[in-house]
Amino acid sequence: MERAVEGARKPYLSIRPTRGWAALDLPGVWKFRDLLLALAGRDVKLRYKQTALGIAWVVLQPLMASGIFTFVFGFIAKMHSDKPFLLVSFVGLLGWNLFNTTVTKASTCLIGNSQLVSKIYFPRLILPLSTIPSALIDFLVALPILVLLMLAYRVAPPAALALIPLWIVILLMLSAGVGFWASALTVGYRDVQYIVPVILQMLLYASPVPYDVPSKAQLGRYYTLYHLNPLAPVIEGFRWSLIGTERPEWQFVAYAAAVSLVFLFAGAFMFKRMERKFADVI
Repeated sequence: MERAVEGARKPYLSIRPTRGWAALDLPGVWKFRDLLLALAGRDVKLRYKQTALGIAWVVLQPLMASGIFTFVFGFIAKMHSDKPFLLVSFVGLLGWNLFNTTVTKASTCLIGNSQLVSKIYFPRLILPLSTIPSALIDFLVALPILVLLMLAYRVAPPAALALIPLWIVILLMLSAGVGFWASALTVGYRDVQYIVPVILQMLLYASPVPYDVPSKAQLGRYYTLYHLNPLAPVIEGFRWSLIGTERPEWQFVAYAAAVSLVFLFAGAFMFKRMERKFADVI
């Protein structure tokens, strides 16, 4: 009889705090992949709803910005470039927008979906990760314009075109990692949603987005310091693979990949650590 009571009292499910890699709950994220895709699709549909030009804004925004950069940096500042300046700026903006869109949308994804966070269970990592597919869609939509510009300027794609996936992966790792940090901090400190756009605007001009990477002769002893920005070698490599500009130095590429990986996992672990307070604070 006592054995039967002990057997009945024995729990059939034991819940313990997770540690290490298990804390990220990657199987749970995969289980809710349909929700991730649904949120990404909703973002794309709502972004250009009730606009006259619709998704054409994805193309017009970098094209207009490239024209402004060409006028300011090419004609007024007279910065040198081996390739047409409009093409250089447009390619730089393609890479930058992939990073910028992911970080900007991820930073407000939790407070923008506060009702879901407070009432429904699902891995919260789904929300910042759902910004990546929509950023990739914007990137793919803008690619045909790049092809037309390359045809107009008679620029042939180089053999390094095969390395484009490498630059995209590094950019997405870095943007997802920064997005994890920003989204988690925004829940407790709403100032973050106002600080992030300012920092991104400064980072735009501190990175070789509207211009080619300055040479060692131009930067002198600040050349290495300039490449401590992980976006610099990645965007330089992005431009090299698409239109054949100067090849990035591989030690800086390795540094950028390592920094992006650290940001990705550190941001994910920090996000999961703060996740238990989201529903109460938001």
